[in-house]
Amino acid sequence: MEKKNQTVCVIGLGYVGLPMAVRSVEVGYKVYGLDNVKKKVDLINSGKSPIEEKYLIDNLSRFKPKATTNEKILKQADIILICVPTPVDEKFFPDYTPVITASEIAARNLKKGALVILESTVNPGVSEEIIAPIFKKAGCKIGKDVFIAHCPERVNPGDIKWTVANLPRVVGSFDKNGLDMAYDYYTSITTGEVRKMKSIRAAEAVKIVENSFRDINIAFVNELAKSFDKFGIDVKDVIEGASNKPFAFMPHWPSCGVGGHCIPVDPYYLIERAKENGFDHKFLRTAREINNSMPAYTVELLQDSLNEIKMPMKGTTVGILGIAYKANVDDIRESPSKKIIELAKNYGANVLTYDPHILEKSTEKKLESILKKSQAIILVTDHDEFKSIEPKTWKKYGIKVVIDGKNCLDKDAIRRSGVIYKGIGR
Repeated sequence: MEKKNQTVCVIGLGYVGLPMAVRSVEVGYKVYGLDNVKKKVDLINSGKSPIEEKYLIDNLSRFKPKATTNEKILKQADIILICVPTPVDEKFFPDYTPVITASEIAARNLKKGALVILESTVNPGVSEEIIAPIFKKAGCKIGKDVFIAHCPERVNPGDIKWTVANLPRVVGSFDKNGLDMAYDYYTSITTGEVRKMKSIRAAEAVKIVENSFRDINIAFVNELAKSFDKFGIDVKDVIEGASNKPFAFMPHWPSCGVGGHCIPVDPYYLIERAKENGFDHKFLRTAREINNSMPAYTVELLQDSLNEIKMPMKGTTVGILGIAYKANVDDIRESPSKKIIELAKNYGANVLTYDPHILEKSTEKKLESILKKSQAIILVTDHDEFKSIEPKTWKKYGIKVVIDGKNCLDKDAIRRSGVIYKGIGR
């Protein structure tokens, strides 16, 4: 079937689903988007992106999917993409409720012979043990009435080089037909390589491995930062030095905490699933513990710095620059800012916040306002607006201490101005 005659329906119009929907329109599919948030649906139908993402801002108004809250639209779909969150609970156990709900919606509104692709990040075994039984219970025969595939999402918010239009992808399925159908779809929307995996479990494992790799390496440099702080060595200088080796080294950078919906979450899927199979991922658990400790370490740096000038944390006004988890986006999922704010308040600090990308959640609406009111600063997010602050500005506003949680400021210039500066391992 020609793609121009195929209908795609995307369940979940968030950071993953909405770009997929827009790109599918762009290459010629008829596209519907299903979401349970009416405000978001209305915004998309008006051609406006509910997400601060360049690809969407540039393309949504031109390649607009038809968004709806009515699940009956799925009956028209030849291809269904499930792009819903897969969070963890307070004990870090994976919560598959959104995936299960989306699969049930797809199963009861399925067009015979449709391809259902799970893009949500899951641990190996979910497609076989959770997804497939839902469709079987609805009376669908896998490989005949429905074809099920998995293509783990790859999204890097704020990245203008790698988008849904050019990212390489991997696909896995229960059978050859499903695999070929998924391959045909993804090769039609991305110019990047699409790799067929040998099993659907292998496809599920790819995303977990990608993000666990990053989590482990970030944990390594975060531990180095703590260690080098004791030695008086600038960890950033060391990593930059190691980076000029042209082989066998890949730089990762320490910070005040790991955020986003992938790196701080995905390793737990494998950790918990492996436990069920009698294996303990000690390495992954240790990495998670180290990275989870960084917000507390950052607040400790502030406390130590204030102690140097005999200022108590209690009663000190601390300005938090950045709420988002990464630079130049409005995404707060798993952001370390939440824990840093909580810990600073527990120490008795008067906490103010400012994020130019998330003003509705900021206590201050202008940078000048938070600088005027603060005695100490913790930079949590390396937005361009913060990196461009002149070193003399801190002194001008009477800031006593600057804690650079992203190591993105001019350490020497700030110290020369008479302001205490501490970075993560520098």
